[in-house]
Amino acid sequence: MEVRNYPELKETVLWEVLPNGLTVAIVPRPGFTRKLCYFATDFGSIHTAFSVDGKAYTVPEGIAHYLEHKLFDMPGRDVSAEFAAMGASVNAFTSYDMTAYHFTCTEHFEDALRLLLEFVSTPYFTPESVQKEQGIIGQEIGMNEDAPETQIFELLMQAMYRDHPVKEPILGTVESISEITPETLNLCHRAFYRPDNMLLCVVGDVDAQQVKKIALQVIPDAPEETVTSTRVWQEELIVPKSFTSREMEVAMPMFQLGFKCQPLDRGEAAVRREIVGELAAEALFGEASRLYLNLYEKGLIDASFGGGFETVEGMAMLTASGDSDCPEKVQDAILQEVSRLTQQGIGEENLLRMKRSALGRRIRGLDSFDSVCFRICAYYFSGFDYFRFPALYRDVTEQEILDFLKETVRTDRMSLSVIYPKKEEE
Repeated sequence: MEVRNYPELKETVLWEVLPNGLTVAIVPRPGFTRKLCYFATDFGSIHTAFSVDGKAYTVPEGIAHYLEHKLFDMPGRDVSAEFAAMGASVNAFTSYDMTAYHFTCTEHFEDALRLLLEFVSTPYFTPESVQKEQGIIGQEIGMNEDAPETQIFELLMQAMYRDHPVKEPILGTVESISEITPETLNLCHRAFYRPDNMLLCVVGDVDAQQVKKIALQVIPDAPEETVTSTRVWQEELIVPKSFTSREMEVAMPMFQLGFKCQPLDRGEAAVRREIVGELAAEALFGEASRLYLNLYEKGLIDASFGGGFETVEGMAMLTASGDSDCPEKVQDAILQEVSRLTQQGIGEENLLRMKRSALGRRIRGLDSFDSVCFRICAYYFSGFDYFRFPALYRDVTEQEILDFLKETVRTDRMSLSVIYPKKEEE
């Protein structure tokens, strides 16, 4: 296996592309009893349009999450119970642009690995089980529709994006999942759960050769079909709608403000841009920022306020959110603060502090097996070796951050989503 050393982080990662097409990444943790494994595919809720050998397909919204649920079904077996019998804990998640299956254990790692690879690589869909799942996921959709934290973000996406599929919920809708059939699930599994579209990432004290051996034994070779997925969407930077709201059972108004950014590409340049966005959010919304302190003193925000830079394949945005009785005043204050920052600058001392803080958070994240696995997978699918991030922080300049803020924080790229408390019936 290729050995990549990162002396600054005191990390080593073993990489190899196996003959069956699967990429394997192993992060050794000698002496640790806990082991964590991710088996991830470059397939999320936004990937609903694709072609196989030149034939075009469009599948229902929510199918990536639906497929994640159904892969736990194996004929005559209870996958979760089998993991539990080994003392392992298994789970999975679907995001906008990735699906991952993962387990953690202290014993029986190789047996658990074999089971993980087996059930994810074995599609088994009957009409009866697919129909039954519609009710289960329909209940999950209903729960999300009653969750203010979910609704405020989904409302914002619908206001900000006209064409990008991020405007659709990851779970889909009750109507869209009713269109899912065993045939469409098999199609998506064939197109995206192929080893050359997946990454197996392990963190722990494991035998790398055994990991490779099991992966070659269980996972079939990648099919010779050519799969092309829609990865670029024609999306204007001007938002379709500047304000959206609804009433829900909340104690005080919740808001999320978004500024639409130029989508990131792939590789190092994209990650550098992500870091610029992260530092811009820190300069503008961080707890030590002038804006945060002023808004807090005026009682316009509380400790729930914060911001960041969010990316999904084909989209990016600067966001701020929190609780406030006057979300519009917070929005106005943000616009004014950007105007001041772009004129007066951030200052060398503040920039150095922000870089150290942001870099420190990432380095501390390496202590978490879950964070390491997740980030290795996510950045791998974006064409970047995650452990190369320290050098990018050092190179970011104050002018890059100011240019980013000036380009991004504009009224025509801005949308505000608010959840108001329900009015009492008279």
